[in-house]
Amino acid sequence: MLDVLKRLRRSTASGEASVAPPVEYRLVEWTFLKLLGFIYFAAFVSFGVQAQGLIGSGGILPVAGYLGQAAAYFGGSRYWTVPTILWFGASDAAIRAMWIAGAVAAIAIAAGVFTRAALLIAFILYLSIVSGGQDFMSFQWDLLLLEAGFLSIFIGYSRVVVWLFRWLVFRLMFLSGAVKLLSGDQAWRALTALGFHYQTQPLPTPLAWVMSGFPMWFHRWEAAFVFVIELIAPFLIFTTRKLRFVAAFSLIALQVLIFLTGNYAFFNLLSIALCVFLFDDTALRRVLPERLRAFALLAEEVSGRSLMVRRTLAGSLALVLVLLSGSAMILTLFGTLPGTARTAMTLASPFGIANSYGLFAVMTTTRPEIIVEGSDDGANWKPYEFKYKPGNIYRGLPFVAPHQPRLDWQMWFAALGTYRENPWFVNFEARLLQGSPSVLKLLAYNPFPAKPPRFVRAQIYDYRFTDWETRRRTGAVWRRELMGTYLRPISLDDLTSASR
Repeated sequence: MLDVLKRLRRSTASGEASVAPPVEYRLVEWTFLKLLGFIYFAAFVSFGVQAQGLIGSGGILPVAGYLGQAAAYFGGSRYWTVPTILWFGASDAAIRAMWIAGAVAAIAIAAGVFTRAALLIAFILYLSIVSGGQDFMSFQWDLLLLEAGFLSIFIGYSRVVVWLFRWLVFRLMFLSGAVKLLSGDQAWRALTALGFHYQTQPLPTPLAWVMSGFPMWFHRWEAAFVFVIELIAPFLIFTTRKLRFVAAFSLIALQVLIFLTGNYAFFNLLSIALCVFLFDDTALRRVLPERLRAFALLAEEVSGRSLMVRRTLAGSLALVLVLLSGSAMILTLFGTLPGTARTAMTLASPFGIANSYGLFAVMTTTRPEIIVEGSDDGANWKPYEFKYKPGNIYRGLPFVAPHQPRLDWQMWFAALGTYRENPWFVNFEARLLQGSPSVLKLLAYNPFPAKPPRFVRAQIYDYRFTDWETRRRTGAVWRRELMGTYLRPISLDDLTSASR
């Protein structure tokens, strides 16, 4: 360790050499792996504290039943179509062991202990969770973590891997802008989308309430800023070093703004971490403390791999991934793809190693919100309160990222459709009627602590932010208006009859 520090001091004291040093990415890779370890840890633990209520035996969508249906439908191809180690056992204990092992692997990645093995284990375990998580693990950042996690297994093999990460950043950002235009959404085309976004997004933060009150001309400039960053900055990634840095700072700035105004789990943190690959070691030396730089170099010195094997494997990997991800990108942009490419994408898609991206292609301009209520007599109704999603109009807005309350998120999507389009919602209602402890733990308040209600129903309201004067006078964050019934009152007898 002391030798490494001495070499760093000598190299710093010697100043700039007459010949530019070769571009290196050891510090870049080391820094990214530390960040990835933290993100993996947040993802595993966030899922873990909700797992039993979401996919456990007493949860909303029990994974054991799902795998049974998948086995009946897919037959021998089920292991490829639904790749998860839960095929070996889908008990509550197995689910718990899976996410805990993933959290341990994440700690090992961050600590630099058995890093390559820990990266492989973390990828397999998170893939298993995504494959078995059904509706609750269907978010783009889950796929982004899988793709980034898979690439990270090969970090250090070749400089080609660095370019694969840059290609991932390009696709993530450019497609996010492109889909907004391709969707034909008038709010984006008129640059008014952000005038609605802050109050209609799934889980706004306190700053979102403030931003929502700004005038529309401000939101138009914001939208123009978003388009410039998402559609132009990504192309700078493949230009000169300085312009690549401009792209990096622009993309990071956008992610910071999104992080401050919305709870998008670990998406923003992962996007920022990926932008580390737009820098090089020379740039990071200016910001990383010397001792951390020494640890990075020490870790590289003690690792030994066959250079030829690593480069061959990295080159082959790059060829496959560029073809797959390029095909996904073409399909998103043009809506068509040759049959061979489509078949290859279909075969690879269960593993999440080459994906298409693009959030908020169509901006929601209103906020329908489902309020779930229970009753013992069918006349007097009491509301259930969720931990984070809007309900009580006086409750403050949360700041919970990188944690993702996945039931709260799914409630947002459910409100945009009907309960028939969201079969899991009826399962959720059934668990409330049964008084499932694991599901009730996902809620902030259970109005029936002694025994479950006889009936449950779901009303749908239109929610809007209050203005400054109303909030100052009443303390209310939201104002709401009843729109109608989302799901009529049901009982366990109704569900039993419907299942016959």
